[in-house]
Amino acid sequence: MKLNIYNKEGEIKGSKEVSGDIFAVKVKPALINEAVTAQLANQRQVLAHTKTRSEVRGGGRKPWRQKGTGRARAGSSRSPLWRGGGIIFGPRLDRNFSRKINKKAKRQALFMVLSDRVANNALVILEKPVLENFKTKVFAAILNNLEEKVFKNFKTDEKKKAKNKNVRTAARSVIFINDTSDEKVTNSGRNLAGVKMINLDNINLVDLLNYRNVIFTDKAVDKLESVYNK
Repeated sequence: MKLNIYNKEGEIKGSKEVSGDIFAVKVKPALINEAVTAQLANQRQVLAHTKTRSEVRGGGRKPWRQKGTGRARAGSSRSPLWRGGGIIFGPRLDRNFSRKINKKAKRQALFMVLSDRVANNALVILEKPVLENFKTKVFAAILNNLEEKVFKNFKTDEKKKAKNKNVRTAARSVIFINDTSDEKVTNSGRNLAGVKMINLDNINLVDLLNYRNVIFTDKAVDKLESVYNK
């Protein structure tokens, strides 16, 4: 299949033959849900931790003698029955929330999300932008051109635009994927609201689902296919 390549002005520069095994896969929501659940579970940190009676400080001395006081027998003031004592069934650091998922299934879920973005005109291949300086204004202009001319789920309010060129009727939601780490491009776009800048090595399912539109550089697509389409 072929996808258009756009320049900084949002104009078609040419076309690119891409793999249908990556960008034209039948979407299965159940598989995507499984992959997302596994990724979020594996990222989860175990923070809550309670101490058992053996870990709580103090309580080494028997509170009172075994017999003759009329009170219940007690061997330590750090018993779970006592205030300040240990916790019986509290959360522990040895809990494991990780989930396993087949490597091929995880990749297939990623391809399904990319295919869904292509089917909904929410994925764009951009010529690799070369910025001479760290300029957020320049990078914002590139996004504005793509949103106005390419992305179908974005509309401009002409009345408000006359006063402010950056006004949009919908919230910006774009993930920009570069082939390698480029400081000028990354730093120029990272401060824009609704924009996430990553390189291809960090591509993941959750980030793709969190943003409505996806922008790949031309070389990022080549690298994606060389890595996944073996």
